[in-house]
Formats: sequence, C-alpha cells, structure tokens
Amino acid sequence: MTKFSVNVNKIALLRNSREGDLPNVLDFSQQALDFGADGITVHPRPDGRHIRYDDVGDLKTLLACFSGKELNVEGYPTDDFLDLVCDIKPDQVTFVPDPPEALTSSFGWDVKENLSFLQAVIHKTQSVGVRTSLFIDSYFSDMDALVATKTDCVELYTGPYAHDYAFDSEKAVQPYVALAKKLLDTSILIHAGHDLNLENIAFFLHKVFPIAEVSIGHAVICDALVYGWESVIKQYRDSVINGN
Repeated sequence: MTKFSVNVNKIALLRNSREGDLPNVLDFSQQALDFGADGITVHPRPDGRHIRYDDVGDLKTLLACFSGKELNVEGYPTDDFLDLVCDIKPDQVTFVPDPPEALTSSFGWDVKENLSFLQAVIHKTQSVGVRTSLFIDSYFSDMDALVATKTDCVELYTGPYAHDYAFDSEKAVQPYVALAKKLLDTSILIHAGHDLNLENIAFFLHKVFPIAEVSIGHAVICDALVYGWESVIKQYRDSVINGN
C-alpha cells in the first residue's frame, strides 16, 4: 500500500509572511496525521523561507506520538543540512540536487557524475539509522551507478508527468512505467512527488507500481483553500488508496 506524506512547507511559508505563529505548522501537521496522512515531509532551506531548521526537531517530537507515521526531510546535502539530519534523525531523508536558493526541486540527480559524493553522504545518514532517498528524473537510466550509491529509495520527479497528463495521460506516464520496471530488478524502494494532485494521482499509481510513498504539498494546500483541510487530506488519502 502506498503511503501518503503531506508536505507542509506552504503552511510555514504563510506563517513566515507575518510575525507570530499562525498558521501553526505543528497544529496543521498533527491534524493531517489525525485525518489519515501517513507522514509529514518538509524541505528546510538555509534562508528559512518556509520550514526552519528548528521546526524539524519539533516535528520529530510530534511524529514520535504517532505509531507508524514518519517524518521525511528533503534537502541538498550541505554540511549544515547533514548535521541537522544526523542530530534530529528523521525516519527518512531525501537528497535533492538543486541548490539551496532554488525556488523548488525541479530536476533529479546526475548520479554517475556525483557518485562519490552521494556515496559519502548516504553512508553518513544511513550510519545513524536514517533511511535515505535520492530524487531522480523519469529518464534516469544508469542503474549500476544508482545501486552503487547504496541508497534505500528513489523519489521520481513527477513534474513532467503532471504537466503532460492533460494532453495525453498514457504518453505522460510511460517513462515512469519503464523506469519502475527497471527499478524492480534492484532492492530500491520507489517514491514519487512533485505536482501530483487529485486529478492525476490515482492514474499514476494505477500505472506505475510499486510506489511505496507519495509526497504532496502544493496541490494539497491549494485544494484545502477550496475544500478545507480535513476534507482534502481524506480526499488525497482515498485517491492514493484507489490508485493501488
């Protein structure tokens, strides 16, 4: 069964637009978990534009109150970020290749080019018991290099799928179907995320398998403005279940 992790970066972005603590990231995260989400995802950037480093520790404490639910922390593996991960020890870290000042993560790792670096940072986080994932593109092909990193998981960048879905859903999903089949020959778990929404997620999960986890943030927040937080979390949870 695919797990559904809610990215709460946008909650923090709204909070940071004013002084104070509204909306409260911990409150919304707790509610998301209560309403059926399987975990919380955050991407703390050095400029603190949304999730801050101190939020991560608070979220780890919150997640400890929920059996079987996980904290996933995304980021580029700078020394400061690695120190945060090794100190907090979230359930999972997802390494992304975009620089810290980027608006969002919009491309995957060139694993072969960065193999030695990735091996080192993955070893560091795995050595403290943190499951590790790498963000990759749908056209990724170098399985030997990927296996050599010893990563536990990969997250498929689904931005291109989401963009092309409305034009030709079958064509949009085929690169991901092909990549998932290649990954089945390894022990690497498959995750997916970026621009998945209520319209396209069930189709994706029905076609691309096995997907262990999806991480969704921007679309969840947009839909919550219309339907409300509880309703949207439950709608996404149902869409994930229906896609399996």
